[in-house]
Amino acid sequence: MKKTLIFNGSPRLRGDTVSIINTIAPKLEGEYKIVNCCNCKVAPCIDCRYCWENEGCAFIDGMQSIYNYIQDCDNILIASPVYFSELTGQLLSLGSRLQTYTCARYFRNEIPIEKTKKGAVVLVSGGDASNERAYDTGCVLLHTMNCEDIHPLIEFNNTNSIRATERANFDTELERIVNFFNVED
Repeated sequence: MKKTLIFNGSPRLRGDTVSIINTIAPKLEGEYKIVNCCNCKVAPCIDCRYCWENEGCAFIDGMQSIYNYIQDCDNILIASPVYFSELTGQLLSLGSRLQTYTCARYFRNEIPIEKTKKGAVVLVSGGDASNERAYDTGCVLLHTMNCEDIHPLIEFNNTNSIRATERANFDTELERIVNFFNVED
């Protein structure tokens, strides 16, 4: 059975990012897990260097279940508003805990995640500035979690003027991600 991990970077419970997740998730084959980065109990990395020599992380918190799901999942979606041309701070804070995978590769010469995955990034921004930096950061996080196949960016800009859900292309754009995740390799 397919598994999809969804990172929600939005603090807004009824915002565009949540609407996007609520549109995509029920259409995914198999099961999915949504991680709300703004209220999950995950501390940021403090560069204690535990993972330089040990598997995992010195902190025992909500990240352990996320690490387990990363190992098993087939797809990873990062959905986030864009603040100052970047993913939200809460999402980046959680993402800092992926450092254990980088340390496994570069310090311990281990392959931390055997299973390759598909990944996608959906960004929402109130203005019309470029989302390229946020997408690049999302791709770094996805590559760190062993996503080899990453869908092109899906973005909804100017949401201060018109909500993402009110766009003519809303369902079409999100259906592209659903199809990308649901199609067998």
